[in-house]
Amino acid sequence: MTDSDLGDFSEFGGDADDGDAGDGVAADADADVETADTDAASEEFERVEYEGGSGAGLGVLAVSEGLRIGEREDETRLRAYVTSANRSNVRLGRYLVAPYPDGESLFCRIVGLEYDQRFHGDDANEIHARRAMQGGGIDEDDFRFIADLDPVSVLYRDDGELKRRMPDRVPKPETVVREADDTEEIKTALKIPDSGVFLGHLAVGGEKVRTGATPPTIDYRVKDDYTTGDPLAFRHTLVAGGTGSGKTHTAKNVLRQYLSEDRSYPVEAGSDREVQAAVVQFDPQDEYAQMHDDNPEATREDERRWEREGIAHGGHDDTVAFVPKVGGATYTAAHHGADQVPFTVPFSMVRSRPWLAASAGLNDNQYGALQLLLKRFFDQYGDSGTYAEFCSFLDDPALKEELDESGRVHEATYEAVFRRVRGMPDGVFDQDARPITELVREFVKPGRLSVVPTYHVSNSRATETVVLALASLLVDEKLSSDPRYPRIAETPLVVGMDEAHNFLADADTVQARHVVSKFTEAAKQGRKERLGLFLITQDPQDVAESVFKQINTKVVLNLGDEDAIKSVNIPTSLAEKVPYMETGQMVVYSPDNSEPVELLGLPTCLTRHGRD
Repeated sequence: MTDSDLGDFSEFGGDADDGDAGDGVAADADADVETADTDAASEEFERVEYEGGSGAGLGVLAVSEGLRIGEREDETRLRAYVTSANRSNVRLGRYLVAPYPDGESLFCRIVGLEYDQRFHGDDANEIHARRAMQGGGIDEDDFRFIADLDPVSVLYRDDGELKRRMPDRVPKPETVVREADDTEEIKTALKIPDSGVFLGHLAVGGEKVRTGATPPTIDYRVKDDYTTGDPLAFRHTLVAGGTGSGKTHTAKNVLRQYLSEDRSYPVEAGSDREVQAAVVQFDPQDEYAQMHDDNPEATREDERRWEREGIAHGGHDDTVAFVPKVGGATYTAAHHGADQVPFTVPFSMVRSRPWLAASAGLNDNQYGALQLLLKRFFDQYGDSGTYAEFCSFLDDPALKEELDESGRVHEATYEAVFRRVRGMPDGVFDQDARPITELVREFVKPGRLSVVPTYHVSNSRATETVVLALASLLVDEKLSSDPRYPRIAETPLVVGMDEAHNFLADADTVQARHVVSKFTEAAKQGRKERLGLFLITQDPQDVAESVFKQINTKVVLNLGDEDAIKSVNIPTSLAEKVPYMETGQMVVYSPDNSEPVELLGLPTCLTRHGRD
């Protein structure tokens, strides 16, 4: 087909000379009307400028697919149309505010973003594809941009004080929504305390939430006084993160806050006398004694910023490394300036902790036999009895025969116990140093950070014995109604345990059951006895469930293992972010403190960290 086949269309053309003059006037009038309508439309639909965090409108609540708030999450339908000029500023997780006509407001979080066609059409074709590939771009006005919102709380004022309640009313259609940009508004809506132990700054998608205040960031703190319940320090904390996630960096920063001179707790319930907490940190990688020293990488500007925000920083002078003497292992400490106090674990500690004396797992019969043998030994030797003497005591054929013939301990059971006792690593007990039981007043002291490094101990069973001997001493004294060491009983105490999965794991052995039972009870009684567990691990799934269930505050950094992520039991929306988080990025789930939130930790450690 050619152009000539289409015929001559010249007769349909409009020539000004040939047309009626009236038609020209009418055309001009129509043009004027059209121009006027276009100008009016331009004024009516002028775009709202938005720069983020300025309080300007972001868009309006849409009712085209329903506007509903229900008691269950799946009953809620809350969507906002975002104007084209604001779309590049919108991110998942950001917080928005929708006001009610009476001055209350609905605080929401963006949980979904979607482009939708404004006009019916098919853009999945060759013409659209080629235009896009040629760099023609798109016209935002041809599409709708919708944000799905999750209502968090309703904000209202009561006698001038801003308060929150659960979402219980639906806002009006076409209500203008804006990004939350007020510190008081955000903290109240998310139930973040104004004071307490500093963890980090509120963030969304790895970026700090900023406001128009000074400082522009929002500090996240954990409740730490008795005015609103028990301090969460004594309701236990878990820091979980993989290698390179910033786990130790974060833990140091938090522990530094517990050691602040401005932080104290009652020596007992209802007492007016308050003292600083003591912190005992078990340290398998020999990193925490560095908290004695200032961070050489911290600038004066860092320090000024920390001071403005009330964050305790700098080396903690009262930091002491209590170094276990185990066999021929030697400890060097060129990487920190803390004082060093060598100690040994006396075998007398086994008297009330039989499970410390066995190198491998015991069944119920063997554990009962060990208890009986230890009782007879200490009745004969007293607390001065040593591990070497106990081995000699067991290596007595007459004793074995007596117990076997009396039916109290079968010969095979006796021999199994003997093998396990003799199988203990060399040099765990009774070494050439002061027993830790004689150092209690130095080991647990208000305001002191006592670090127990075990990196120099190469045998894992020896390390486990030392850590559990000291940790159980602290726990037993805290839970005892007749403590042997009043200093432990009277001092608020935070027990930090790095690589906690190595010491508090579920297992089938009698020893493991006794250890887990002891620490479970400690976790349950912690709030009453002012005992807090601060567990640090990269394998949270291996921590005994009975202990794990008592932990109130979970700080989760990057974890790549699916089982590990599932075990920390945080909301799905946050759990899905965990594998993709960068160093220092974390989520905090502390139901008694705030809504689940994302934080950014401080990029610079508050004390010395890392080795040259």
